[in-house]
Amino acid sequence: MGKITGFLEFEREDNLTQSPETRIAGFQEFHIPLLDEKRRQQGARCMNCGVPFCQSAIEINHMVTGCPLHNLIPEWNDEIFHHNDERALSRLLKTNPFPEFTGRVCPALCEKACVCGLHGEAVTIKDNELFIIEKAYQNQLMKAEKSSVCSFKKVAVVGSGPAGLTVAYKLNQRGHQVSVFEKDDRLGGLLMYGIPQMKLEKQIIERRIQLMKEEGVQFYTNVHVGKDLTKEDLLKDYDAIVLCCGAKKARDLNVVGREAKGIYFAVDFLKSTTQDILNQTSFRIDAKGKHVVVVGGGDTGNDCVGTCIRQGCASVTQLEMMPSPPHQNTRPWPMWPDGLKTDYGQEESQVFFKKDPRVYATTIKECIEEDGQLKAVKTIQGRMVDGQWVEKEDSEKMLKADLLLIAAGFVGIEDDIKEQFDLSVNQRQLVMTMPKSYATKEENIFVAGDMHRGQSLVVWAIAEGNECAKEVDRYLMGYSYMNE
Repeated sequence: MGKITGFLEFEREDNLTQSPETRIAGFQEFHIPLLDEKRRQQGARCMNCGVPFCQSAIEINHMVTGCPLHNLIPEWNDEIFHHNDERALSRLLKTNPFPEFTGRVCPALCEKACVCGLHGEAVTIKDNELFIIEKAYQNQLMKAEKSSVCSFKKVAVVGSGPAGLTVAYKLNQRGHQVSVFEKDDRLGGLLMYGIPQMKLEKQIIERRIQLMKEEGVQFYTNVHVGKDLTKEDLLKDYDAIVLCCGAKKARDLNVVGREAKGIYFAVDFLKSTTQDILNQTSFRIDAKGKHVVVVGGGDTGNDCVGTCIRQGCASVTQLEMMPSPPHQNTRPWPMWPDGLKTDYGQEESQVFFKKDPRVYATTIKECIEEDGQLKAVKTIQGRMVDGQWVEKEDSEKMLKADLLLIAAGFVGIEDDIKEQFDLSVNQRQLVMTMPKSYATKEENIFVAGDMHRGQSLVVWAIAEGNECAKEVDRYLMGYSYMNE
């Protein structure tokens, strides 16, 4: 415990945030770290609980609170306070290979279970985590570490998102020869093209992948496994295959006028924006001067709102089928809170357009076109009853719309990978594996991440990668001591 009275002496202080007026001028990250001594005081707020709920990942009413990676949070909070930065890094990396990602984009399940939050403000666990890893890069503590052993076993990892990178990192450290195949032009999966630049600057991903290359992991981009390389091609050269291709089949809108120009899936819009920023080209899908409607009230929808504002849209409206959450949390600690959350894009809309962009209990009934181009959408209010959408009478409205972005979630894995690897899927169109396993019906083919779990958080993808890597190692060697 860093300081016995720390939680009594110091108030919670988050990293600073640029004002919406400042940050919407560009696509840079907009959080500003606290001064070092202030951050170390935040480490002292940790109470080193006898039962550290923050790292326990407890499921309550089908929702998890606490860290799925079981990060050793009280230990590295103590090390932060005592200026033991190298020791803090060691404890952090023991469970989380990529804290520079989770320290930026994780919704901090750990903080929702922090005992300090029971009668006050939780410890700034996420910001503390980011402090440790960035301090490590700053002080050259993050260096390539090649494995001292070689198993001469070869593993192909398909997909370079957080699950694929985790599997590759862990198996390479174990001494296996790992090759990662990515169908896009840049590595990182949804870290690269699904999360906007202002939440995760792309040099952060490239910095970490460069270390993995120096450690011996082989990366191949623009290789579409299932088309450019077949299952049989991989099985000839590799002892095991791990599929980490995500569950990226987007849920579509089945409405009249869907074929109009100006309608895109959110992931395609966000990917196009990031590619154009990195390549320093003009926006191919440009919201400048347009009236934008976003379908979907989740994180991806919010990312679309923030991106459109930065591109200079004329207006933006975010539709959500579900009713508005309560304005105050109604769930007891340590359950995941259900209160209304205003994210950065919605906050920016409130400043820039003087209104919250969200419209609840509403969806699109029809897209209105003129000469093939989207001009407006007809919305309808309603509610879900026994899993079915029931419309509210006389609630139709017209919204001007030149650009419609569909951020309505995903419906499973893509067809080409399912067919090429003859994968069995469940009702959610996710890959079925052997009981309590990551192995498919073919013992040398494994799956991890969203393919296995469904669309979820980066921290869950990393957790899946950790566990899958252990199982692959056990298959290759007959035993595994990873993370022991």
